[in-house]
This record gives sequence, C-alpha cells and structure tokens, in this order.
Amino acid sequence: MSVPRRVVTGHTADGVSVVLSDGPVPVSRELPEDGVHFHEIWHTEGAPAVVRAVEPDEPTQRTLAVPPPPLGTKIRINEFAPGHLDERGLQSPVHRTASIDYGIVLSGEITLVLDDSEVTLRAGDVVVQRGTDHAWANRGTETARVVFILVDGTFDPALVESIGGFDGLMHAGPRDRDRT
Repeated sequence: MSVPRRVVTGHTADGVSVVLSDGPVPVSRELPEDGVHFHEIWHTEGAPAVVRAVEPDEPTQRTLAVPPPPLGTKIRINEFAPGHLDERGLQSPVHRTASIDYGIVLSGEITLVLDDSEVTLRAGDVVVQRGTDHAWANRGTETARVVFILVDGTFDPALVESIGGFDGLMHAGPRDRDRT
C-alpha cells in the first residue's frame, strides 16, 4: 500500500500564503485482520472551522475514530485489500454514524452493503452515505482505494423513531463493540 501525499498550506506571520508541509500523511493505521488501511488526511473540530496561519497540533494525531468530532469534518483514504471477507461476506462491521459521508472510489471496486440491497462502486463513482446501517466488502481481486469525507450530522427525530433508535451507532473506532 502506498501512503498518500498530503500538502498543507498556511500563512507566514506577514500573511503570505505558503506550503507548511508536503509529504506522506503522518498517520496511517492498519487493521490486518480486516485487510483495511486508514490514511488520515485531516480533520476539523467545530463549525465553522477555524482557519489559522499554522495549526498548533497535528489534527490527525488522535485515536482512530470513524465519525468526525462534533460539528467537525474528517477526510481519510481507506484501502480495502481483497480476500478479507468474513462468513457474511463483509469486510467491515455493520455500522451507522451520525454523519453525511462522501465516498469517492479512486481505484478498484468496493461493495456497499445496506439492510436490503448492495451496490458495487468502481473508480470514479461517488456514494453519499447518509447515516444508514452499512458495511463494506471488497469482493474483487485488487485493492479498492476510497476517499471518505465525513461531515458531522444529527438525525431527524422522525428518522430516529422509524429506525428504532440508535442501536449500532458508532462513536469510536472501526472495531468498537461499545456502541450506544
């Protein structure tokens, strides 16, 4: 797996636009049993996001969590290796987040598994994942590389009632079993 390049811009004390960093993403994590790599690109906390000349801390140096922080955003690249399906034919746990997630397939193909349907996405396809229970499965022969941009959200009370509450809502990492 190749680590993505990240270029971050900012400003000098005089307000001049500059490149602050240019290199591999500083945080990449692997779940070898699932065949998934997470490359954390950036995240913001709060809205509107505060734009500073220079960030005081690296925003990706945090515990691996799937959803973005409250009122925040997150961008990452996931790589799903083939051949890591469980007995249900899934590569990720079935999960739901209180977020709007834009998934853009860069290469390979990945299957989005929902309650009653599946759709296979290929390079160039975009999915808008809107707080649904879902899982991912690479059923192809090459690694699927997908950019995910996650935006914190909140569920409409009528939707919460129709889905029967928040069973399965993910608050932490991809293998978090304590969901509330």
